[in-house]
Amino acid sequence: MGSYDPEKFKGIIIAMYACYDQFGNISQNAARTLARYYADIGVKGLYVGGSSGEGMLQSLEERKLTLEAVIEEVGDELTIIAHIGAPATRDSVELAKHAEMAGAHAISAVPSIYYRLSPRSVRHHWQAIVDSCSLPFIIYHIPQTTGFHLSKELLIEMAAQEKVIGVKISAESTFELQQFKAAGGEDFLVFNGPDEQYLAGRSIGADGGIGGTYGIMPELFLKIESCFVEGRLAEALEWQFKVNEVITELLTMPSLYGGCKAILKLRGLDCGEVRLPLLPIPNSEMNRIAQLNDKILRFVELTHE
Repeated sequence: MGSYDPEKFKGIIIAMYACYDQFGNISQNAARTLARYYADIGVKGLYVGGSSGEGMLQSLEERKLTLEAVIEEVGDELTIIAHIGAPATRDSVELAKHAEMAGAHAISAVPSIYYRLSPRSVRHHWQAIVDSCSLPFIIYHIPQTTGFHLSKELLIEMAAQEKVIGVKISAESTFELQQFKAAGGEDFLVFNGPDEQYLAGRSIGADGGIGGTYGIMPELFLKIESCFVEGRLAEALEWQFKVNEVITELLTMPSLYGGCKAILKLRGLDCGEVRLPLLPIPNSEMNRIAQLNDKILRFVELTHE
């Protein structure tokens, strides 16, 4: 399937958070610092500009600045996937061309959002992106936010192209994940999206995962992955349960990404606040954030035993 190395895309890929300064503008310095933090921990790659990266809330120029900073810092060490999805096809095409010029290893995109599009419309949208540059393309299937449900028929049609190398599936059904893997073929990459079912996704055919909560506990996901690869499934399940304990608490916060960024700030990694309409974490919740951060760090310590 083309000349790309599939091993570059297998494993733990963090959906990176947006990085802003105190005024809410893109901070390339913060993006570099965060990317370096993840590279030093040892993850496989970074997914830049997706849901966790607040890409849909940023201008094209802001998205370009973030991607450039990440690639400059860790592009020679990690696999960098640029999410270039946008409501307008022409904007996605512009971002795809920029991603290739900046040195990304692949691009990815959701369907166009807001309008209830037909499969034919989505096919044209994605095809324009695929044709705009030479980078491998990864479909992003997240129907709960886009309103578009990818059919096996459209998946098979897209996957028949050499440059379409995989799909990130953030739908909640692992059955659908398995069906997409079977439809795409053995060499077609499938990335688990729902972090709370990483082990389930890997067990049923996913080649790795791309997730937002990986960013506050990458060590725990790396532990699940190593246990899975080594056949220690009972131990992997114990680590998944720890991850899910954290996610359960995160979901009680005003916003998931606001909670994640507040946790990182406690560790000296200030990425700024989330951008409205996403809600920041109020001061009244910071005690809970601190307690959750302490719990994560205790779990991380256990990975060294």
